[in-house]
Amino acid sequence: MIKGISLLRPVGSALVNDRLASFFSAMGFATGKGWQEETGRGASFLAPLGNLEFVDGQFPSTADVLVEVTSIDAAHQAASTWLRIHGGGEAAMARLTPITDAPWGARLFSVEPEPGFSFSFWAWTNPLKGKPLAVEGDLSAAGMKFAIVVARWNAVVTERLLEGALDALLRSGARRNDIQLVRVPGAWEIPAAARTIAELRRTDAIITLGCLLRGETDHYEAIYTETARGIGQSQQETGVPHSFGVLTCETLEQALNRAGIKAGNKGFEAAVAAIEMVSVTRKLKQDPATHGQAFVRGVEGGAA
Repeated sequence: MIKGISLLRPVGSALVNDRLASFFSAMGFATGKGWQEETGRGASFLAPLGNLEFVDGQFPSTADVLVEVTSIDAAHQAASTWLRIHGGGEAAMARLTPITDAPWGARLFSVEPEPGFSFSFWAWTNPLKGKPLAVEGDLSAAGMKFAIVVARWNAVVTERLLEGALDALLRSGARRNDIQLVRVPGAWEIPAAARTIAELRRTDAIITLGCLLRGETDHYEAIYTETARGIGQSQQETGVPHSFGVLTCETLEQALNRAGIKAGNKGFEAAVAAIEMVSVTRKLKQDPATHGQAFVRGVEGGAA
C-alpha cells in the first residue's frame, strides 16, 4: 500500500533552494520531478532506498538526515570540492567534519552545505554488511576445455564470430589443444551437435555460433525458435554450460556490426560467458564454506 516517502525541509529563500539543489546534484542524487506553484516550489531528489527510523537512545549522528553511500571517501571528496567552489572557499570547510568511525560498524561524516542544513553521509566498514555472499566466476580459462559449434551458413558473419570466440579463449589462458571446433551446415543443426558433445562429457562448456537473417517468410522465426529451444534444452538436461552466440538480425549489415564492426563481437562475448559459467559451476560444486571464504578474502584484499 505504501508507495514512497518524502522528507520536506523549508528553506529561507530561492537562493538557498538553488544552492542545496546544486549540492545534492554534486553528491550524485538523481533529480526528481519537483514542483512549482504560485505559493512556492520544491526541488526533489531521489535515492534507491528510503527508510523511516525512530531512535530510542543515542542518536547515530549529528544530523537527522543520513545518506548511505557506496564510497565514503569519494562522497567526502565531492562534498569538500563543492564547499570550496560553491560554499565560500576554505572558510566553508569548517562545516565539513572529518570521516570518523561510528560505533555501529560504519564510517561517516557530516556536512552543512548551507548553515542550518546538516546532512550525514555514511558507509558500512564491512562492504558485505547486509549483503549475501556471492559466488562469481573468474575469467581465467586455464585448464578448461571448450567446444565451439559454428554454422557455415552466413559464413561471412559466423567466421568473424569464430575469430572473436577463439580470441577470447586464448587471451584468457585456454590452450589450443583444449578447444574443439565443430562445423555444422546451419543454425538448425547446432543443437544436435551441441547435445552430442555435451553427452560425451569431454568438455567443460560449449560455445554455439550462428547467424540467422530475416527473410520474407516465417522460416526465420521457426529456425530461431527451435535453435534457441534446442540449445537451452541441451544445457539444462546435460548440466554442461552452453553459451548462446547465434545472431538473429534483420539485415546482413546488422549482423556484421555485431560480429566485430561496430557493436563488439558477440562471438567474443559468448566465449567470455562460457568461461565464467565453467568457473561458477566448479565453485558451486565445491564445499559452500570453502568458496564463500575465498570470496570474502578476495573482497577484503582490495576488490573495489
